[in-house]
Amino acid sequence: MNLPDLAIFVEAVQVGSLAGAARRLGINAMAASRRLAALEAEVGVRLVHRTTRSLSPTTEGEAFLPHAWAILDEHASALAALRPTGAGVSGLLRVTASAAFGRKVVAAMIPQFMRANPDLHVELLLTDDQIDIVAQGIDVAVRIAKLRDNHLVARRLKDNPRWLCASPEYIEQHGTPRSLADLADHRCLLTTGASHWAFVQSGKTVRRKISGNFTASSIEALHQVCLGGLGIANLSSWDVESVVGSGRLRHIVLDDAEPEPLAIWAVYPTARLVPAKVRAFIEALERELRSEGHRG
Repeated sequence: MNLPDLAIFVEAVQVGSLAGAARRLGINAMAASRRLAALEAEVGVRLVHRTTRSLSPTTEGEAFLPHAWAILDEHASALAALRPTGAGVSGLLRVTASAAFGRKVVAAMIPQFMRANPDLHVELLLTDDQIDIVAQGIDVAVRIAKLRDNHLVARRLKDNPRWLCASPEYIEQHGTPRSLADLADHRCLLTTGASHWAFVQSGKTVRRKISGNFTASSIEALHQVCLGGLGIANLSSWDVESVVGSGRLRHIVLDDAEPEPLAIWAVYPTARLVPAKVRAFIEALERELRSEGHRG
């Protein structure tokens, strides 16, 4: 049984389209269609229902899918066992992350990661939108959030504390909030569409309505206007540690509450057939986050 044909079938079912499967495997759509047709001819049944926009497995395809997974899994394990220790990984790795985290953390670790894996090609997509990683053919997404999509596999890499911050100029003009209630009297910098911040108070999570005269779809924009004295921002500690240390921003600590921490997650489409390149990237990122430069 032809392994590339099996791979097209598995990816097509996972992504929901033949074009998406072709993108993930780095081949053109026509070649993908030929491979799927060859597999169906070999097994003697139709494995998928295809329309111009979507693809879904037939009853026979559903029954065959775990066997196809198992064959590909065993093949990958066999190759990994033969690969010399330290030989590195190869192929195309597509990663997405938020603009700020991607620039400050992910992009910063990529040169060393690629030097350790010289046969690897990396495509890094930075966006503050939460994209559909399956439809976009993304191998791994780095997300800082409370995860809601239980159809994906997520690995928690590190806690992500958040700090309330303001510039010395803002604090000199407006004072420092001391309690959660005090925030009602301050200009707060919000992401577009948000109206509340979450806090931990007396061991419980509470949501507090926040207002201000500036919103942005980008965390980096909030960071910059906070530096410019426009208001109080609720930012990740890794994003502001250096500027707080230099005195350009001040860390505001409330007496009765603290911003609810999030977590940094590596998210990927499935726990089955996790490519070696994905495992290597996640391990490298986890090491980077444990390093001295990312204590938060």
